[in-house]
Amino acid sequence: MNDKDFKKLTAKSLGREKAELVLKNAQVINVFSEEILVRDVAVEDGVIVGVGQYQGREEVDLSGKYLCPGFIDAHLHLESTLVAPPELIHSALQWGTTTFIIDPHEVVNVAGEEGLDYMLEQTEGLAANVFLMLPSCVPAVPFEENGGVFTAEKMEPYLANPRVLGLGEVMDYVSVIEGEEDMVKKLHLFRDRIKDGHAPYLQDKQLAAYALAGIKTDHECIDYAYALEEIRNGMQVLIREGSGARNLEAIVRGIRENNLDTGNFSFCTDDKHINDIQREGHISYNIKKSIALGIPPLKAIKMATLNTARCYNLTELGAVAPGYQADFVILDSLEEVAVHAVYHKGKKVEREKKIEIKPCPEQLRRTVHLPTLSADDLKLAVSDSPSSLIQMSEGQITTKHVRDVLPARDGCFVPNAQYNKVVVVERHKGTGHFAVAPVLGFNLGQGAIATSVSHDSHNVVAIGDNDESILLALQELQRVQGGYTMVREQRVLATLPLPIMGLISDAGHKSVESMLNTMVGYAHEMGVPAKIHPFIALSFIALPVIPEIRITTRGLYDAVEQKFIR
Repeated sequence: MNDKDFKKLTAKSLGREKAELVLKNAQVINVFSEEILVRDVAVEDGVIVGVGQYQGREEVDLSGKYLCPGFIDAHLHLESTLVAPPELIHSALQWGTTTFIIDPHEVVNVAGEEGLDYMLEQTEGLAANVFLMLPSCVPAVPFEENGGVFTAEKMEPYLANPRVLGLGEVMDYVSVIEGEEDMVKKLHLFRDRIKDGHAPYLQDKQLAAYALAGIKTDHECIDYAYALEEIRNGMQVLIREGSGARNLEAIVRGIRENNLDTGNFSFCTDDKHINDIQREGHISYNIKKSIALGIPPLKAIKMATLNTARCYNLTELGAVAPGYQADFVILDSLEEVAVHAVYHKGKKVEREKKIEIKPCPEQLRRTVHLPTLSADDLKLAVSDSPSSLIQMSEGQITTKHVRDVLPARDGCFVPNAQYNKVVVVERHKGTGHFAVAPVLGFNLGQGAIATSVSHDSHNVVAIGDNDESILLALQELQRVQGGYTMVREQRVLATLPLPIMGLISDAGHKSVESMLNTMVGYAHEMGVPAKIHPFIALSFIALPVIPEIRITTRGLYDAVEQKFIR
C-alpha cells in the first residue's frame, strides 16, 4: 500500500468519509480473540478499513447473520477434480472457499512446464485467490515413468510469479533424509519459502530428519497419534477430507478427546470431485463436521482461515480486521455452516455467473499412447505357494500387503470377482512397458474399469475379473485419449472422456457429474464395496509413495521396504 492509498483508506477508517461498502449489524467472527461481536464491516477498494460503526455508499444489513473470513483450502490438486479449473473454483466459492493453495503436480507429471503454464493461465483473473506450490517430485520417485521432469533449474524462473508460494508436497522422503543432490537443490531454492510435506508413516528419526529439512506441513495423517507426532516436530497438520481420503473424524476426535490446541491444524481437500462438493460442501464441510465432533465453532473456523494464512505467510488473508483483504463468508447458521453469501475483495460472488473456460493447447489433448496388448501379454505366472497381492482399504487410499494362494490354471493367475487383476500401462512415451498384479477387496465382477487418472505418473490403469474386458477398456481409453471407462460382459458400458492431458474434461461439470455418478453406480452394482470409490481407489493404486504395496509399470512395489517384489 503506497502513501496515497493509505491516506485514502485512512479517511474511511476514521469515518470521515463513507466507505464504498458497509456490511451492517453482522455477528462478526473475530479469529484473533475468538469472539463474536455485533459490528459493521467497512470496505474500500477490496480492503477492510474498519470494524465498528460505519456508514457506506452501499450498505447491506446482515442482522442475525454471521460474518467470517473467507475459507482457505490449504492443499488441493485442481486437475484431480476432473473439470476445468475455473469450474471447480466457482463451485467451491459457493461454499465459502475464497483461497486455494494448489499443487499442480498432476499436470506437470504429464506435460512438464506446459502443464504448469496451463494451470497458471486457467487460474489467472478468477474471483478467488489461487496460489501455487511448485511440484517437488516430478517424477514422484526416480524409477517412475511419467511425462515430464521438473528440476530445480526449471523451477527457478517461476519464483518471480507472485502467486507461487513455495515447494509442493515432498513425497520422496528418502531423497530428503538421505540428502540426495537433486532434492537438496530444490530445498535450497525454497529455503526462505514454505515447503509442503507428504509423509505417511515415517519413523521417529525419519520424521525428525524430514522436519529438519524445513518441511512444515503434511496432509497424509490418517490418525491422531501420527498427527500428534508431526505437531511435536513443529509441523502443521492439514486435516484432509476429500472424495477418496477422509481423515477428519479420526484426527478431530483425538484433538477433542485430548483437549489439544488447534493452532497447528488446518483443513484441506486434496482431491474432491465436483459432485461431492455440490452435495456436501467444500472446506465448509470440514468445518461443519469438526463442529459436530465437538470442536468449538470459532476454533473450527480459525482452522479454516487464520491458521492456514499464517502457515503460508498470507499476511492479508484469513481474518476480518483492518488491512485484511475483504474476503467474507456470510452464514445463516454457525453450527451448520449454512452459507448465505460470499464476498471476494468486497464484491459479492455471483452464483449463476457463466464460467469462461480458456482453450487448451492442442498438444495437451494428445497424451495417451498405449501399446497393443493381447491376452497372452497379461498372463501372470503363479505357483501353489502364497503370492503377494494388493488389498484395498475401504475409505482410505492406503493398501495392505498380503499374501495368499491365487486361483490358477496351467500355472497362470485366473482373476475372478474376489481376486481381480490390475494392469498398469505406460502411456506417455510409447515405451510399451506394463505390469500385472492381483488385487483383493475391489471385488469387481463381470467386466473391467480403466482410468488415465493415476497418481502421480498418470499411466493407464485397468482392473477387472477377465482379460478380455481389461483389454477392451484399454482400447477405449486410447480411442478417447484418456478418461474413465467401464466394460461389462465384453462391451463398453460407459465412458467419461478426459481429453485434456487425460485428466480434465472441458465438457462442463454437469455432464461430468452426471456421467461420473452413473459410472460409480454401475461399479457398485458390479461388486465394488460401497465404501470404496472405484475410480479414486484405482487412481492411487500405482502411487509408490503411499503404503503399503503398489503396482507401477515396472512391477509390484513394496512401498514400506521400498523395493520391487520379485
